[in-house]
Amino acid sequence: MTTSAMPPTRVLLAIVAFATAAASSGSSVLAQRDARGFIRVTPEQVTWVDDIDTNGLGVQRAVIQGDPSKPGLYVVRIRFPRGVMSRNHFHREDRHAVVLQGTWYTGTGDEFAPEKTIGHKPGSYMMHPAGEHHFDGAKEEDVVLQLIGIGPSETTRLRPEDGLYGRSLK
Repeated sequence: MTTSAMPPTRVLLAIVAFATAAASSGSSVLAQRDARGFIRVTPEQVTWVDDIDTNGLGVQRAVIQGDPSKPGLYVVRIRFPRGVMSRNHFHREDRHAVVLQGTWYTGTGDEFAPEKTIGHKPGSYMMHPAGEHHFDGAKEEDVVLQLIGIGPSETTRLRPEDGLYGRSLK
């Protein structure tokens, strides 16, 4: 049976199997794999670094598993300080986001319009389809996201002259 003829559940299982295989060949930046292959990362082991092109706004990133710049599964966390959002951009790969802390605001399309965003509370999930224009970030409180995708990852800004991050609050 070819992938195109597979029922949706079987296609999803095939994707999960591929992602699991890809992850098993990758290495965790933060913790060692035990003898049985388990990797555990505590909050104290997470190393935050300034994200690219933050313009002094304080957005940070932590790689939890894999390497987003290389082929294979990756898991990263992004920390948006209160009042900071990404500008309109898109990614070459699908990205799966889970809100870990705060209310994350998301908008779609080519217009940077923080007032038109939708809020997502902790525990919320959103999938950003590859190639779709969007922007996101924090308004009233700090936000932490966990992003999962299949690399190599790539972010393309719609208006590079604006930078990747800006203020959501005036």
